[in-house]
Amino acid sequence: MPSNLSKKELTDIIQWDVKNWKNALFFWEAHFDIRPGMKVLALGEREGGLSLYFAKKGCEVICTDYRALPDTTEEMHKNYNVADKITYAEVDMRNITYANETFDIVVFKSVIGALGNQEEQYKAISEIQRVLKKGGAFLFAENASASRIHRMMRKKFVKWEGKWYYVSDKEFDEWKTKFSKHYSKKIGFIAVFGRTERQRNFLGAIDSVLSRIIPKSWRYIFIGAYIK
Repeated sequence: MPSNLSKKELTDIIQWDVKNWKNALFFWEAHFDIRPGMKVLALGEREGGLSLYFAKKGCEVICTDYRALPDTTEEMHKNYNVADKITYAEVDMRNITYANETFDIVVFKSVIGALGNQEEQYKAISEIQRVLKKGGAFLFAENASASRIHRMMRKKFVKWEGKWYYVSDKEFDEWKTKFSKHYSKKIGFIAVFGRTERQRNFLGAIDSVLSRIIPKSWRYIFIGAYIK
């Protein structure tokens, strides 16, 4: 497990579809040297999972969401004894209220789709690039547009589907143009269809095999480490 995390820690960090999404942690650690003392901006952190992860690694984290975070987020951080590493703020990722080259890392998971369209997402990527230090890393894991069956099932079962903009492979590639180095992979196919976390865990084990053989365009999680 990344950084010797326990099963409970991974669940609190990743929260949903853990078997697949936890691969982002392995990938980030493989492509960027995350060191104690680094300044981290965590975006869209409603439950504070990624903030917990980076605080446990000794980073100084700003845990943000576009609206006030619930009390349970800070309580969870206190329970893990990392609250002294974390501060809290309301931040719109399209207009980040920090100076140029402030952060060593900017990170999010399953967030940017909420902006609703490609134009607003591109504003957010520009802002992320702006506040990163030279040599800093934009680390992310995001829902991809994936296969036709994913798109059909989302329309049928996902209540916020009409407001969420799933990013295409071409659009992920366009993000790369703002960075000097970029590493990425796509994973996952069937785990997202699980109705419970137990089902998703089982299907995620199957995905670990399927992801090696199915077309990249069918996979629903895009993981990136883009270096400024």
